[in-house]
Amino acid sequence: MADYPATQKRSADNLVVGMGDAYSVKNLTATYTATGALASGSTITFGRIPSNARILGASRIYTADLATSGSPTLDIGLIAVNGNITSDPDAINDGIAISTATDAAAIKTFSNIGLPAWDFVASQTSDPGGEFIVRGVVKDAATTTSGAITLDLYYIVD
Repeated sequence: MADYPATQKRSADNLVVGMGDAYSVKNLTATYTATGALASGSTITFGRIPSNARILGASRIYTADLATSGSPTLDIGLIAVNGNITSDPDAINDGIAISTATDAAAIKTFSNIGLPAWDFVASQTSDPGGEFIVRGVVKDAATTTSGAITLDLYYIVD
């Protein structure tokens, strides 16, 4: 399937924001605007975050109504960079309905709020270092209309 890059709301793509001061909130905001249908299995690359980014509960996913028929969903996962983890395509959330306009929490399990990104990845027991790609996957059905998907991911690095 094709991978569609989302437009990041910052000056350069594929860069991880510098560490900065501990506990200062960082943000990855990226939007992909579909101009037609997305096949089930299509991916949207939102950007990269450090492996030790503590993902905050204020993180949200926003989508337009992307289906006039069928029930497509969106999973949000963390993908390896240079083999530092086993990619987990639904690490952050899965089954987000995108067949209607959506404004939903990016993190599915509230008890995971504030955990470092590496701890969202199945079977990961320590920080591998580096960065992860934040990617969405269209699941369960194709989208049938055009519209935007925006991920607003807030995190801190300590």
